[in-house]
Amino acid sequence: MEIKIRQAVESDCFRMMELVHELAVYEKAPEEVTVTIDHFRESGFGANPVWWAFVAEVDGRVEGLALYYVRYSTWKGQRMYLEDIIVTEKMRGHGLGKMLFDQLIVEYKAKGFTGMVWQVLDWNEPAINFYKKYGASFDAGWVNCSIQ
Repeated sequence: MEIKIRQAVESDCFRMMELVHELAVYEKAPEEVTVTIDHFRESGFGANPVWWAFVAEVDGRVEGLALYYVRYSTWKGQRMYLEDIIVTEKMRGHGLGKMLFDQLIVEYKAKGFTGMVWQVLDWNEPAINFYKKYGASFDAGWVNCSIQ
């Protein structure tokens, strides 16, 4: 198996959206994915990108991704916000998630961000255990809010 971690390019968008849909099924919310491929592509590769990503290729096929954007904290400054880290079900356990996460750490340090933040579902034990290996802290006191 040849594994390569690289910056995502525009031609990866369709495959990345397939992985997003696979994640949504895993998280029991496939109907929640409403973004169009055109909006996704424009948001990452248009005139004013708002997200960036790394992909994990296995033998030339994208089998994982880590998508982030810049978040600003009035307490901490610019921070990387990891929106999604996804590895296809068939490739879990082969180290792709670790390689992607390690690349994110390199990236946030290189860009001078003050850290990286993300969310994880409280029932996703494999992910929680993965993040614990990095010494991640978990904020139990916060409630997620949104306006549709």
